[in-house]
Amino acid sequence: MKLLMLGGTEFVGRSVVEEALGRGWEVTVFHRGRSAPPTGVEVRIGDRSVPGGLAALEDGSWDAVVDTWKGAPSAAREAARLLSGRVGRHLYISSRSVHPFPSAAGLDEDGPVVDGSPDDTSDDDYARAKRGAELAVQEAFGDRAVLARAGLVLGPYENIGRLPWWLGRIARGGPVLAPGPRELPLQYIDARDLAVWALDALRDGIPGGAYNLVSPTGHATMGELLDACVRVTGSDAELRWADPDAVTAAGIEPWTELPVWLPPGELHDTLHRGDVSKALATGLRCRPVAETVADTWEWLRSIGGTAPLHPGRPTPGLSPEKEAAFWAK
Repeated sequence: MKLLMLGGTEFVGRSVVEEALGRGWEVTVFHRGRSAPPTGVEVRIGDRSVPGGLAALEDGSWDAVVDTWKGAPSAAREAARLLSGRVGRHLYISSRSVHPFPSAAGLDEDGPVVDGSPDDTSDDDYARAKRGAELAVQEAFGDRAVLARAGLVLGPYENIGRLPWWLGRIARGGPVLAPGPRELPLQYIDARDLAVWALDALRDGIPGGAYNLVSPTGHATMGELLDACVRVTGSDAELRWADPDAVTAAGIEPWTELPVWLPPGELHDTLHRGDVSKALATGLRCRPVAETVADTWEWLRSIGGTAPLHPGRPTPGLSPEKEAAFWAK
């Protein structure tokens, strides 16, 4: 197959490109030229956030296009319109954030979504921007559009810093604040499993529409995730499990200061208890958490131990001072 990847140099986009190349597909990567794509692709340079930025895509045809755009929906709209007559199918990597926050446990793809418009020129509201881009893609491609609504994404190339922070913290060793309960179920997806599902979906021509793209809830637990970090780093870290109420009472922020983790309750149900039966029925398979952790650690070590964070995003993680203060109480 001939694949056009809009992006393709970082995290999810790069995982898609590498999977496609591994299948022997012909891959064209359209990006801004700020980082290098994998070798073996055709490169087209452009910045669709500026006037005339899509000029490099005015010729050519492809079997499918994958887009990870998270900026203004109007840019996704222009790209989709330009390509709709020369590309067979469009897979847009969206987000479960298009559902109102918080949402009830067990929410599926037919649940309520936020307002959005394909004509929005702002990306100030992430959920609205993703929803607007969904509408833009569907407007241009109709039932040839697949919306992959990802949740928490982990794995090699992660430029958000969530799993890399845990690996770095545990590698330092010593007592580690482990937010409980240990059996807390997680719902996430390895970027490579997302890539496999996406390319299979394009190859097999699954019905258009939205699909929740995360693992079944409880595919791993918080304990299994952190235990895997201890094993792969080989450190002397001691996981000290703390009651979730004690953690939040100490002013420690879930998700940001303790990445991945949300205490039991409404927010946890929103992020970690979505219905993924539709994706599972179309072939989604999720690798063991130990493999995701080990491969992310190997990647981190190969680049010097520090994940390159996406520009403009806050650095996740708990400071050593705040962690020590928790135990001092």
